[in-house]
Amino acid sequence: MRLSRLGELSLLLVAMLTIMVGAALAPGLQSVAEGLGVSEYATFLITLPALGAIIFAPFFGKLIDRIGARTTLLIGLWGYFLLGAGGAYLHGPWQVAIDRIMLGGFAAGLMASGTAVISQWYQGTARLNMIAKQGMAIELGGVVFLFVGGLLSELSWQAPFLLYVMAFLCVVLTVCFVPQHQSVDTQEVNHADVAPPSSSMGWIVLFTVLAMGLFFSFIISLPSFLAGLQYSEAQTGYVLSFISLVAVFSAMTMPKMVARFSVKHTLGMAFLMYAIGHVVFAFSSENWHIVTASVFAGAGFGLSIPLLNHSTVEASSSGNLGRNLSLFAMSVFSGQFVTSILEFLPLAHDKVFLACSVLAVGCSAAAFLYFSISATAKVIPK
Repeated sequence: MRLSRLGELSLLLVAMLTIMVGAALAPGLQSVAEGLGVSEYATFLITLPALGAIIFAPFFGKLIDRIGARTTLLIGLWGYFLLGAGGAYLHGPWQVAIDRIMLGGFAAGLMASGTAVISQWYQGTARLNMIAKQGMAIELGGVVFLFVGGLLSELSWQAPFLLYVMAFLCVVLTVCFVPQHQSVDTQEVNHADVAPPSSSMGWIVLFTVLAMGLFFSFIISLPSFLAGLQYSEAQTGYVLSFISLVAVFSAMTMPKMVARFSVKHTLGMAFLMYAIGHVVFAFSSENWHIVTASVFAGAGFGLSIPLLNHSTVEASSSGNLGRNLSLFAMSVFSGQFVTSILEFLPLAHDKVFLACSVLAVGCSAAAFLYFSISATAKVIPK
């Protein structure tokens, strides 16, 4: 029994919801914040969901292991819909903060349970391809929702909240086209050349936090950096959207990269892409520099996050899949959350980019070293 095309589409739409938590409100952030009565805390509308994801992800991980991935997914979709769309009717810092934090928790639940459902319906190379599509959907969602959110924000400050109604559509699609599936013990389908061993979740978490942090360092730093180069807000939006588009196509090629070069080389190259992107941005003064750096930045995401997501599934069994995927979700949102400190560092943007490039090179070397040690350990007789 195979999942239908509409079932696959349903899971990809769910993946897009995870990026929509902040993207829906970002274009009209100031007007939305004023309408909600939190003008002084506008940026928290974007960052608080990440905090909520970190807090509540373990709960959803336990829920997946106890009641199943599909049931948890439906719970997550209902919570996401009610808290997201209902947020338009709140007012004041406390109401809004609680809503955004809980919304982030349900977003983490969607990320973990959506991937868990994928792991049940797809195996081996098919699973890697589907998780690559999931990564593509997330980045494509960023492009689409930033664009549509901008259009809606011109109609009314409450209009962008209509995007959260998409979660209700996903409820209908999931009920109709994603049937219940018996959990599969993923340890039975592991491949030594495709994923790290099951004891490696600590390293997967670390690599995920670093990969997401390096990617979001672009998102945090570029608006003010490009403003210094006389870029308008619209032009800055085009650059960020271009990075997301490159990430979509990069994720599309990731399974082929793994098949040809292995996980070690693919992840190592992803961090090198980040390093090159940061270096080029640090010395950017021309438009073609910005375009070149954006290509490397997007490629780094597309080759790293979907691969680490797949590695999490491959390193799990049916008994701990939910817990491990919740750890992955926590890592993704932690990487986003920690980059907020970049706004408070007393460093020029070029220095921040160079520091990130050094970190990325270190991550690349660590990826090559870790996977080489893991491969060596497998052939050493006990």
